[in-house]
Amino acid sequence: MKPNAHFQCINGCEPTYSLSEVIYTCPKCGSLLEVRHDTAELKKKSAAEWKETFASRYRSVAEPDNSGIWAKREMVMPDLKPENIITLGEGYTQLFHSEKLNRLFGIRELHVKLCGNSHTGSFKDLGMTVLVSQVNQMRKEGVPIRAVAAASTGDTSAALAAYAAAADIPSVILLPHNKVSLAQLIQPVANGSLVLALDTDFDGAMKLVQELTQEKEIYLANSMNSLRIEGQKTVGMEVVEQLGYKVPDWFIIPGGNLGNVSALGNGLLLYKELGLIDKLPRIAVAQTEKANPLYLSYLKNFEEFSSVTAQETQASAIRIGNPVSVQKAIRTLRTFHGVVEQASETELSNAAAKSDLAGLFSDPHTGVALAALEKLIAKKVISPDESAVVISTANGLKFTDFKVHYHEEKLKEVMSAMPNKPVLLEASIDAVRRAVDERIDRGLRG
Repeated sequence: MKPNAHFQCINGCEPTYSLSEVIYTCPKCGSLLEVRHDTAELKKKSAAEWKETFASRYRSVAEPDNSGIWAKREMVMPDLKPENIITLGEGYTQLFHSEKLNRLFGIRELHVKLCGNSHTGSFKDLGMTVLVSQVNQMRKEGVPIRAVAAASTGDTSAALAAYAAAADIPSVILLPHNKVSLAQLIQPVANGSLVLALDTDFDGAMKLVQELTQEKEIYLANSMNSLRIEGQKTVGMEVVEQLGYKVPDWFIIPGGNLGNVSALGNGLLLYKELGLIDKLPRIAVAQTEKANPLYLSYLKNFEEFSSVTAQETQASAIRIGNPVSVQKAIRTLRTFHGVVEQASETELSNAAAKSDLAGLFSDPHTGVALAALEKLIAKKVISPDESAVVISTANGLKFTDFKVHYHEEKLKEVMSAMPNKPVLLEASIDAVRRAVDERIDRGLRG
């Protein structure tokens, strides 16, 4: 097999472009590009043979098979030389399930894909390994790329910084000042990036990084660069593998810049075309009320789209009012008969806390997705008899202030329904026994 891939406009404009070319949008119509694969070549292997190939690579200790992304390399970046791959063991993350989780959210079968259990603590690792590996190869081939750069609300910066450091490529991070968590801020600082804290929001930082990367020697690493999508598309592929190639009825995914929405759809569409799955799920995109341009467009059947000014929200990573990948997201939702739902600050915070009672430690963005699931069940869009997979995009440990303030009932605009404060006691066995008996009798553990 000699599979290959190239860039092409999402609207089908010609010509096509090499993946080694520094290009992000269509010169003819200005739309984003996407990576297109030679599926005829991929079909030379049967579905059964692909399943056997992936099974043989699963949990290997040898690079690049030890990566959930590069174990699918023929479907991700088939022309990349193995020696140029920069992997930190991303992918292969847990698909969390428990009967208590099902019961708490009132659905027959609920799984949470823990993409935050990755090297830098978010699903952004899945796309960044692809982008940085391609840049690594381009530099070795003589393409004069001085640095990679990205605007970020936190997780993108962490992933870019880590993978660029591993590849020994300089990285530049543009962050909105005082709008990311301290845990997210310190990651690119520790990995040696040039971190620029700007007096703007993410949309302002995104505009600046697009201007910066007009200089082709500074390579754009945001998700408008479709190389990122190629790694992120493996999320859905990995989920159906973990379910024995059984497709859930629904995927629910948080939406900010919206690259992850099309990525999820692309992976599932490829598996369907190659015969690895026999049907497609429906997709629900979850947005916070504070940054909900896709939701507002959905209410108008996507007949028009307008950006919004994103407001302060606990779900800081999706505080984006002008998402660059909106065209791709709308196309995906139409293909998958998708819906969009929004969540308030109280709804997302309580949903995250509720999931924690089943053993999770959910970040606020996962809370947005879980709250959207609850609302869609209440609206009878999703049936309690169906199965759903929520994509958890980041590790809750990056958002400890969110968790602490929730249980202290100090979150802005949030009424905590399940606060659980530590109990201060005198150091006596009688006091301890009284506290234990009271807690057990009141059943406060859910």
